[in-house]
Amino acid sequence: MRFWAHDAHDFPLPEGHKFPLGKYRLLRERLLAEGVAGADDIAASPPAAWELLGAVHQAAYLDRVRTGGMSDREIRVLGLPWSAALVERGRRSTQGTVEAARDALVRSGSGFGMNLGGGTHHAGFAAGRGYCLFNDLAVAVQDLRAVDAFAGRVAVIDCDVHQGDGTAELFAADSSVFTLSIHGGANYPFRRAVSDLDIDLRDGVGDDEYLAVLEDALDRVGGADLLFYLAAADPWEGDRLGRLALTKAGLAARDGVVLDRAASWGAAVCVVLAGGYAPDVADTVDINLTTARAVAARAGTRTGL
Repeated sequence: MRFWAHDAHDFPLPEGHKFPLGKYRLLRERLLAEGVAGADDIAASPPAAWELLGAVHQAAYLDRVRTGGMSDREIRVLGLPWSAALVERGRRSTQGTVEAARDALVRSGSGFGMNLGGGTHHAGFAAGRGYCLFNDLAVAVQDLRAVDAFAGRVAVIDCDVHQGDGTAELFAADSSVFTLSIHGGANYPFRRAVSDLDIDLRDGVGDDEYLAVLEDALDRVGGADLLFYLAAADPWEGDRLGRLALTKAGLAARDGVVLDRAASWGAAVCVVLAGGYAPDVADTVDINLTTARAVAARAGTRTGL
């Protein structure tokens, strides 16, 4: 299988900013160093075309993003300072999800694809929010339908600790996409959209309770032809923004639950990183690496390697 990376394209951040920009490069380097992937297994994401982004997002919003015309309020809500480099990286992260989803469906033969980024689930039709400039999940579905004539059922399994409000908004009228968001009930965003299934967890939920709730939620999803899995690291007990109490072992078990359920459905799987804000970025990278190992192992099983 292939992993899609965009970390060669940095953007400027103020000193001390909470966005973990370094995790993407560190994860790619760990994949190579530990033999989870070879150099030929990691592809550089091209930038998503503006025309494709325009099939999902409001034209006026995209014009402000492209030209640097975002208001101060828009930039505060986004949480990242505007720069041309930010826009370029956002386009490449988005296209990484498009390519990984296409890998899962048609290119790789393994039924899996993974973006070493993505999961920008807060971006809505006319606004970027919560470090999310474009909604990569909606863009990927749009492109697969338009270019590949994909007409199957989609499930979004969002395990980020923050609700996937932008994804819920963008797919609200699309009965072919089931959106599941399992998140902290007292956490960001404080103005919620409505997913097909929202699970609000109390602060401090740990491994056993989380996994039981997740299993039940997946029963309610029922199945899909293509599954997008937001394998976020921020439910970890040490995360600065999380407020849940999952261990690293619990997060690995979560990955197994989602990936094995997808296998039981016969679904292709596109995995994206979403959030992770550990005080030491190495902890976030450890969690993401464990997810990548789990995906790669299952991809090898499907192809008979």
